[in-house]
Amino acid sequence: MSFKARLTLVAAAAVALAVLVASAVVWLVVRDQLYGQVDSSLQNRAALVSSRPIHVSRMPDGRPFLEIPPDVLGEGGYIQAVRADGNTFRSFLDVAIPVTPRTLEVARGEDGAFFTDAVVNDEKERVLTVPYGPRVALQVSQPLGSVQHTLGRITLLLLLVAAGGIAVAAGLGLAVSRAALAPVRKLTNVAESVTETGDLSTRISTPGRDELGRLASSFNTMLAALEVSTNAQRQLVADASHELRTPLTSLRTNIEVLSKEDRLPPAERERLLKDVVQQLDEMTALVAGLIELAHGEQHPAESEDVRLDLVAEQEIERARRARSGLVFTADLQESLVHGVPRTIERAVGNLLDNAAKWSPPGGEVEISVRRGEVTVRDHGPGIDDKDLPYVFDRFYRAPSARGMPGSGLGLAIVKQVAEAHGGTVVAERAEGGGTRMILRLNGRAPEPS
Repeated sequence: MSFKARLTLVAAAAVALAVLVASAVVWLVVRDQLYGQVDSSLQNRAALVSSRPIHVSRMPDGRPFLEIPPDVLGEGGYIQAVRADGNTFRSFLDVAIPVTPRTLEVARGEDGAFFTDAVVNDEKERVLTVPYGPRVALQVSQPLGSVQHTLGRITLLLLLVAAGGIAVAAGLGLAVSRAALAPVRKLTNVAESVTETGDLSTRISTPGRDELGRLASSFNTMLAALEVSTNAQRQLVADASHELRTPLTSLRTNIEVLSKEDRLPPAERERLLKDVVQQLDEMTALVAGLIELAHGEQHPAESEDVRLDLVAEQEIERARRARSGLVFTADLQESLVHGVPRTIERAVGNLLDNAAKWSPPGGEVEISVRRGEVTVRDHGPGIDDKDLPYVFDRFYRAPSARGMPGSGLGLAIVKQVAEAHGGTVVAERAEGGGTRMILRLNGRAPEPS
């Protein structure tokens, strides 16, 4: 069964239940009103009988009967006196009102007046039993034919109303389900269209702010995120293909030349071998950078508290061993951030490698850490103003860096790590020359020991 059919069925069932309950309540109220009128009439007749003396007469054959005035007897119904020993005196000799143990209790004075329904002379009647004199109970009855007829008509009318209400409820439930599920149908159609065409630029209009509107908005947000991710992947593949094409072509050329080593002088062969090794190193670094970027675009690993100053100190020691001809000056203050240690280490290391690459021999690289911020400054030639907006783009290399080793991915990885941790990274020209890189993460003051 479809969700639309289930929703229609539930709505119809709810309205039908409400109609049935309302009909039952109306029937009970009407029944109580009708019975109340009959009970009031019986009480009046019983009071009238009790206010007048009742004479017991005898038929010619000697059978006793109650002599009741016509104005007291009224239209329909019977009157009967019951003694405590069970003997009865009737207003009609051939018609007896049933005597129950409770009737005898009223005659003995052990119980009070009560109403009951009984079959008298093959008709259903309402019977009132009241105390009457010493050890005598009086029973007064009235036919329920008109009451039952009225209740029958009302019952039929309520059943018709209930059936009509259920039919209307089913129609309204269908209309409500169609209106309520319209946004869901739009969402389904868009999802099926995206599945068939792969077009992630499709969006759903979200006019309302209800639950379905929020669902459509969330779906649009998901499509936008998928579109950005897909475009980024395509761009990464395109850029990687472009960047790999040049070293692969050069590597192939050198290998083809080396295959003719019998014609090459030893010095030329040695130079070509060094070029091949260098190109393989560059390709290895490029592939490693691509893998790092791809990992960064996935869901990050579980974060933890990281001492940024200790990470910087560790990366400075590594840079000193790799660049022994440079001077690294550190000003590290205790700083605590929340993030993924491996990626933060990679970002700080890339900043140091970039500063070392641009520093002249014997130059100084200054590093400072405070309150979730890492600042790295070199004293190299600096970055041209026209290149500053692009230094963190993937594979971007300034004209002055084309002849230097590198893949063009190091600073892009730094930017990715910063954004993944809710921070930023900026590059600026420093006073007195050189470049200053500032990596800001979500830092906080360390807790006291």
